[in-house]
Amino acid sequence: MQQLLTPRFSLVIPVYRNEGSIPDLVTAVGKLNDELDGLLEAIFVVDGSPDASYARLRDALPSVAFPSTLVALSRNFGSFSAIREGLIRASGKHAAVMAADLQEPPELVSQFFHLLDGGDVDVVFGVRESRSDPWSTKLASGIFWWIYRRFVQADVPAGGVDVFAVNRDFLDRIVSFEEANGSLLGLLFWMGGRRRFVPYARQQRQHGKSAWTFGKKWNYLLDSIFAFTDAPIRILLGIGLFGLTVSALLGVIVLIAKIAGVVAVPGYAGTMLAILFFGGLNALGLGLVGNYAWRAYENTKRRPLSIPMLVETFPADTATLTTRKDETSP
Repeated sequence: MQQLLTPRFSLVIPVYRNEGSIPDLVTAVGKLNDELDGLLEAIFVVDGSPDASYARLRDALPSVAFPSTLVALSRNFGSFSAIREGLIRASGKHAAVMAADLQEPPELVSQFFHLLDGGDVDVVFGVRESRSDPWSTKLASGIFWWIYRRFVQADVPAGGVDVFAVNRDFLDRIVSFEEANGSLLGLLFWMGGRRRFVPYARQQRQHGKSAWTFGKKWNYLLDSIFAFTDAPIRILLGIGLFGLTVSALLGVIVLIAKIAGVVAVPGYAGTMLAILFFGGLNALGLGLVGNYAWRAYENTKRRPLSIPMLVETFPADTATLTTRKDETSP
């Protein structure tokens, strides 16, 4: 069976530990396809998920009313690489990214595409106005995004961004970037363009547990900082200049005290404090410079950002499509 219409809209969905939400996810994408007059294609990228997400998608996609592509990566490469792999395979005029856990309302995607279809917007972001999460999660998220906005991209909304959509020009430019350990969100804001923000309320998770752990958040924050700002180096420089100034002042004081005969023997405590302070400062500096050097070295290797192991395409099931049309006709 062949698909009836050429997709105008592409929806990329990275999947990791989402087996419980697969039935609701497929249903939600089907409803989106109906809202978009059957012009939607979906690209599901299973990012080395250890659960049954791939098997459940493989069973469900042959019988849906929208064309789809199912990609299984050889291992877990991270959300940025998974999204990029999906965007590479997007054939629509516009492309959006949606989370597989359905905490972001699927209706946002339809709003994104309608805004992009107007022709005066390059990229649309979903902005969280509220979220149904525990207070500890909200606090950690608030701290994370404050640091992100302070040191990486000041234009990012205070609540952060998880979903977005771009036009074809932006899409082609995004997938042309091949830097390792990068930040997709950072790249989108770095590119500029004509932006639109759509507010929404984040929904409560219905299935499973979030795979967005503290360790992944920390790595994402470090990747973003080292990829888009030299703030750590500038902070280190400031600390070094401050330490140098204090040391010079203390040196003058010690010299005057020595000449005046107030200090007969230099103090052990002061010497040790100076050694420990500048030793720690040197270690911090080596760590920061080492992070920049390592990321630069990673980019020189030119390794692929992801490795698709299995790629399957499923045309729209015309039998399902005909049944839906019959059910909605008067």
